Order: sequence, then structure tokens, then C-alpha cells
Amino acid sequence: MRTALALEKAGFAVPDTLEKLRTCLQAALEVEHLTIPVYLTGMYTIRAGTNTAAFYGIRAVVMEEMLHMTLVANLLNAVGGAPVVDSRVVAEYPARLPFSGESVPSIGLQHFSPAALKTFLRIEQPRSMTPPTAPGGGWTSIGQFYDAVREGLEHLVRTLGHDRVFTGGPERQIGPEDFYNSGGEVFPVEDLAGALLAIETVTEQGEGVHDTIWNSNETFGEERELAHWFRFNEIYTGRSYGPHDRPRDRPSGPLIDVDWDGAHPIHGDSKVADYREYERTSAVYQHAVAFNSRYAVLLRYLDSAFNGHPRHLATAVPTMLELRDRAAQLYRNPHPDPALAARGCFASATFEITDPQFDAADAEVARNLAAASLRAGEPVDLAGLASDSAEAFV
Repeated sequence: MRTALALEKAGFAVPDTLEKLRTCLQAALEVEHLTIPVYLTGMYTIRAGTNTAAFYGIRAVVMEEMLHMTLVANLLNAVGGAPVVDSRVVAEYPARLPFSGESVPSIGLQHFSPAALKTFLRIEQPRSMTPPTAPGGGWTSIGQFYDAVREGLEHLVRTLGHDRVFTGGPERQIGPEDFYNSGGEVFPVEDLAGALLAIETVTEQGEGVHDTIWNSNETFGEERELAHWFRFNEIYTGRSYGPHDRPRDRPSGPLIDVDWDGAHPIHGDSKVADYREYERTSAVYQHAVAFNSRYAVLLRYLDSAFNGHPRHLATAVPTMLELRDRAAQLYRNPHPDPALAARGCFASATFEITDPQFDAADAEVARNLAAASLRAGEPVDLAGLASDSAEAFV
């Protein structure tokens, strides 16, 4: 993951220049993205007909992480940046989250289990439950990270002036007409007030509003829901929260049916290269390659949508559904390695993407968007789609 490695060398601090702010926001986009395969793996490995509450709880968080990626992309565009969603942001799991401190462990791909939920809880751990960031060290909670982004943004507006900070064109903003999500909604970021609301939405959906267990969905006229950490803690403890429970309370509501045996155990460190060794005796290798090719296409749609083509986000939906179907083909197969299969391990997605897969995804996305535009009677910028968005990232 080349971008993240470059970010680590820069060190973690409140950004005091526009360039550093854009770097931090690119890192924030990567933090949001890197959690999605981890959560999807926990969700995908749940056996059909079991752990219904857990499945939909994790799924809701995944959808909100997609929302967070989009809001961060809007914020990065608003301050004159260009989001990067290509091979440089694809992690090799286990992966470290950009700018995180030593107390934040690497995150790996794990099947639905108490260990996986403990990882989820550490990722979403609220600031109120986390030691302060040590001087010169990385962030220890995602909320602390966004605190630094917010502080840097406000400082730059005070010192440079609002119009020198918010220089991005409104045509690059993704709005609610481009993105549907049942947990909150996307909104354009065009000024400091919108930027602060975006940061507030991301952090409060993760760790709760004002040291409560609830998220900020009421801001959008929706029913309040548990923030991510508390959703995961319900699954981990097997008990739901009551309406008056506080963040440090154990859940006091009804029991939740959690069956830790209702999952396909996986070997989370598996790679496509491991599967290829058994290509003649198992279809797993082909399934894994097909999954990763769909993952590449999804990321290319996101990159296009985040870089001046907001309507392209809607065209990613069929790919999301196909990704789910490809996952089902993978996780129901025993691991092709006989030794791992004997231990009860199943195959799993690796979320690896090679440069040739990204090249093929570029061509496929360009064809699909051209066809969609022809049906809609609209021109499409094929040259823009084929270009490498990294060239525009300053």
C-alpha cells in the first residue's frame, strides 16, 4: 500500500498547511476504506440462517463506512485535493491503519468470532475510552485522528482565509441524489460549516454523540441508532443496549442470539498465490481471482465518482451485488490446502488487486459508462476515465 507508507514517513500531527491537510484527508479516506474488507469478511463468513442480528448489524456499519469514504472524498475535493482510489490504497492484510500509533494493532481478515469482534471494537474505540495520543506518536482512536483534521482545518481557515482553503469546484461534490444510504446521507461540502458537519457525522457514527451510545442520524431526520462501537459490543456480549445505557455500562437490554459456531472458519492470511498451487484440483483460485477483479472494478467506479463524475457512483451498485455473489461462491468451499481443510478452514476472499487487474477494470468501467451514457443520451469523458487519477493528486 504505497500511499500509506508515504504517509507514515510524514508523521502524525495537526496539519498546518493545505498540502498536509490534503495528505491527512487522503489518509482518512484510506482508514475508512481499509476497515471495509475486515468487516465484510466477518459478515461474509456467517453461515446462512444463523446470526441474523449480527449479520445485519455488521452490514449497517459497512454501509456507513461507504458513506464515510464519500464524505471524506467530498471534503478532500472541497479543499482542492483529488481522492486516490487505486492500487496504492489496497492493503496487504494484516494492515496498519495510516498514522495510527503503536497501541492500535494491525487489522487482519478474520471469520466471525469473538476475536474478530474484539478487532472491530478496537478499530471503533471511542476517544473517551482511549488514552491520549503521545507527543510524536500516532493517533490511538479514529476520533482523535479527525480531531487533528478538524483543528488543522479551522487553523488554516483562520490564517489563510476561507476562500483560499475551499477552492474545489462544486461539480466534484457527491450529493444525496447520487448516493443512497440508510444510515445518514451524503451532502456536498462547500464551506467550513459543511466540512465540520462531515467530520462530526463520521466520528459520531463511529463512537457516539457527546459521549452517548447513539449516532447522529437524527441530524438527517432519521431514527437514531447505535454508534458502531456499541453495535459491535452488542454482538460481542450477546446482549442489546437499553435506551438509558451509557457508554461505559454493560448492555442491559434483551439477549441477542449469537452463535459463534455459525461461521465458516478461514485462514485469514491466505493469498491468491496460495490458491493457485491447487488450481487443478479446486475452483477456489478462479473464484478468488474473479472476486478480486470485481473489487478492482468497484474501486475504479468509486475513483471516477470521487473525481468529478458523481453520477458514476450509482453505476457501482450492480458491482457491489456481484461482489456479494462472488463471495458466496468462495466461502462455501473448503480451503484447497488439504492440511487447512482438515482443520476445518474454508476459502475466503483476499482483497488483493494486481496492476493488470486494475488496468482491466479501467477498460471495463470505461465501456460500461460509455454504454450507460449512450442510453441516457449523455456524452461521457472516456479520456478522463482512462487517465490515472493519481496524476491529479497534489
